[in-house]
Amino acid sequence: MLGLMQDWPLTVDKILDHGALRHGHREVVSRSVEGPIVRTTYAEIHARAKRVSHALLEMGIRPGDRVGTLAWNTARHIEIWYGIMAIGAVCHTLNPRLHPDQLCWIADHAGDKAIFTDLTFAPILFANREKLPQVERFIVMSDEAHRPAGAGDDVWMYEEMLSGRPTDDAPWGGFDETTACGLCYTSGTTGDPKGVLYSHRSNFLHTLLTLQTDVMGLSATDTILPVVPMFHANAWGIAFSAPAVGAKLVMPGSRMDGPAIFELLETEAVTFSAAVPTVWQMLLQHLESTGEKLTTLKRVVIGGSACPESLIRAFHDKYGVDVRHAWGMTETSPLGTLGAPDAEVAALPFDQQVPWRMKQGRPPLGVELMLKDDEGNKLPEDGETYGHLMVRGGTVASAYFKNAGGDILDADGWFDTGDVATIDPTGCMQITDRAKDVIKSGGEWISTIEIENIAAGHPKALLAAVIGIAHPKWDERPLLLVQLKPGQTAEPHEFITHLSGKIAKWWMPDDVIFVDEIPLGATGKIDKKLIRARHASYRFPGTLQPA
Repeated sequence: MLGLMQDWPLTVDKILDHGALRHGHREVVSRSVEGPIVRTTYAEIHARAKRVSHALLEMGIRPGDRVGTLAWNTARHIEIWYGIMAIGAVCHTLNPRLHPDQLCWIADHAGDKAIFTDLTFAPILFANREKLPQVERFIVMSDEAHRPAGAGDDVWMYEEMLSGRPTDDAPWGGFDETTACGLCYTSGTTGDPKGVLYSHRSNFLHTLLTLQTDVMGLSATDTILPVVPMFHANAWGIAFSAPAVGAKLVMPGSRMDGPAIFELLETEAVTFSAAVPTVWQMLLQHLESTGEKLTTLKRVVIGGSACPESLIRAFHDKYGVDVRHAWGMTETSPLGTLGAPDAEVAALPFDQQVPWRMKQGRPPLGVELMLKDDEGNKLPEDGETYGHLMVRGGTVASAYFKNAGGDILDADGWFDTGDVATIDPTGCMQITDRAKDVIKSGGEWISTIEIENIAAGHPKALLAAVIGIAHPKWDERPLLLVQLKPGQTAEPHEFITHLSGKIAKWWMPDDVIFVDEIPLGATGKIDKKLIRARHASYRFPGTLQPA
């Protein structure tokens, strides 16, 4: 027997329809690529998104066609985002931090028929035009006064494209909720990037998931600054979540340094923000150097890589900001867990909460987690047993675009995240390493993430990274690399002493080296693959001991 409820497909056009109808006056503030701050509303974005839809249909874009965006977080990007998705086409967010060759490979693999680009990135596309044979049209997200050099007949300027087009009667929605909606490629750290093809249903469900109080808990009273880019796994869903509840949006554009972020936080009275740890480290450096305070910011979600304890404590102790650790991946839309405290943890003094807050948190309704061993057997959730982290749910990928990589689910429908983790009896998960990064020393595992978090808390450290180096007796031993804060000098024994008593003795790095730069990947994570390549010939001089 089936239920007797209306068939109301979960398609994302309904999200912006709702935002415009019920929260149409709410502001969306952007730091534009051209420079000035631009203010608009959900009602205006809704109308301009329909103009985008009309333009796409005129240029021959049809349901299922992929349309690329190479752009910063701005209101224009949101207009384009919904204008593409609402007609059944696929919005393919391209990551401009990739090398041009990889960027073009991804756009070509996706089969993008058109690409919207900010002024910043137009020269990259024009210089590599021959590597994009399937692209029929480029649209530069500015006006004719800013037409870039080298723009040929296949280039439209965005504002002129919209001018005179209708703001209604675009054929929005009306298709099955399982229709493809968005395409985002993985970072390709272990091979060619792979496309994750989101459906309207999965994005709609992910929106509802993020709005749970124990996830992001967003509301109409919030002002949200999504520093996490829209090209990084859908800005963690915020471009859907904010209009769903009518929250004010503050879009940072291309400037994401500490002073620029602080300026937007304060001038726009931001209450909630989300970004990777490196962004918040830059903000803290700015606050420490200027003595400025955060007067409105209340909550921050940090994901993308492990958050150092020093960062969580600094935000709480100095600025009264609640930091919530998150975990997810492109394949999970992306949120998989979030560290909102349960009743027992919330009742503890903050110092006693910190060990729990260092974990990645609990899965919300809609996401299931499990630990498995190398043979595929289920492991206990005792907070101590390490295992391969498996995930499944309505917002988790079932295959990659064009079936790259073949079958990615096991016989029970679980997706192997590539992370090694523990889960405690309350369901709280902690990533201990990526499976490819974990150090196996004498047959036992060493967590690089835990060592990095503690080392990064040293007052002289800006960034820290740990990799495994071949060892004649123990197979692998940890090497700690440290990028010091500007103007600082240090000796290896200072970091060994800092780690002493905080990790097992046999986890202690066999050497500490100081580097000018710890490289970051295209999504702001530490690039372990590049670090390992740079230090492939390194050999340990001997075992260091605490001073």
